[in-house]
Amino acid sequence: MNRVFVLSSTKKPLMPCHPARARELLSGGRAAVYRTAPFTIILKDRAEGDVQPVEFKVDPGSKTTGIALVGDFPQQGAVVLVGINLQHRGDAIGRRLTDRRARRRGRRYRKTRYRAARCDNRTRPQGWLAPSLQSRVANVFTWLTRLVKRVPVTACQVETVRFDTQALQHPEISGVEYQQGELAGYEVREYLLEKWHRRCAYCGTTGVPLEIEHLTPRSCGGSDRVSNLTLACRPCNQKKGNRTAAEFGHPELQAKANAPLKDAAAVNATRYAIGTVIGATGLPTSFWSGGRTKRNRVAQGYPKAHWIDAACVGATGESVAIEGIKPLLITATGHGQRQVVRTDRDGFPRGAAGRVKRLYEFQTGDIAKLKVPKGKYVGTHFGRIAGIRADGRFDLNKITSRWVNFTLIQRGDGYA
Repeated sequence: MNRVFVLSSTKKPLMPCHPARARELLSGGRAAVYRTAPFTIILKDRAEGDVQPVEFKVDPGSKTTGIALVGDFPQQGAVVLVGINLQHRGDAIGRRLTDRRARRRGRRYRKTRYRAARCDNRTRPQGWLAPSLQSRVANVFTWLTRLVKRVPVTACQVETVRFDTQALQHPEISGVEYQQGELAGYEVREYLLEKWHRRCAYCGTTGVPLEIEHLTPRSCGGSDRVSNLTLACRPCNQKKGNRTAAEFGHPELQAKANAPLKDAAAVNATRYAIGTVIGATGLPTSFWSGGRTKRNRVAQGYPKAHWIDAACVGATGESVAIEGIKPLLITATGHGQRQVVRTDRDGFPRGAAGRVKRLYEFQTGDIAKLKVPKGKYVGTHFGRIAGIRADGRFDLNKITSRWVNFTLIQRGDGYA
């Protein structure tokens, strides 16, 4: 499991401790709970202590970014202290922007509540990213700043680039020779692995050697274009023979093969921006390739996971211990809406939004304690407030109760 964050009496970060040690400190009265999520304790009798170097490692992803805090101990070597899978909400932001764009376009066509298009009088700054992509960068930067306050981070390592074997062997190569060299096969295979989620397209098997396979065989007029390629295990590849995917019983694969690699494009657009904002913090930052990360993980026999890839980034990832670590799952939930007027599905106003975000000092997403005095759910319950009603009734763990029965533990911060 993850270590527990520890702060000194002066709120300086100390080395994370084992959960059993944290329980001893709390039961003995030497520490108090400083924050519930992520769980942090603060010592009452220690203003400072000895710390070891800790590295903040990042493996950027489209939907989930892996984060690992790796400590360097003289006798144990590199050990993962905390593993985190940070889930982004870029897709939700993209859908909301699309809906807003459609509503505004409809109002312009109907000449109602006209709002002129702003594409002609707005300029984008250098390095601009779409809001759905910028949110991924902001999420990583937010948790870096939070973790630096709880762990003595001394350096950062970020995976930013792909492993380019062609350029390494022939630095002067370019043009057609570059496209037709060894890099072509490597890039195609990496593309297919990302696109088909590292599993056989026919039987769904994972964890076995996969072969590049033609949906329409070359003997039937098929080409070597990536839109005609997929991945298959050896038994399925041999069983399919020179039949097409449709003849083999999988007509849906051709449509999937033509789909764009959206997630990979999002990662490529944000990985350098993430490295830039991390380097701007002033911490020593180094950048590494995805090829080295994969080599480090495979050499140690670790399974494929976002936080494990983050732990294997860089030179210290060659021999890092991850035993007993269960990753902390963090989901970006946002901070509410800024829409002034609610609309129906046709874009017509249907009522004003709430003017206040908090009711009786509570807000959706706050961690609270609910004490039900009687009824079916009598007892004490802990969790996040899922809904707030104007009549003073709140929802927590599918239980609805009056606000007077709630006690605030920790305010919502945009993440669950």
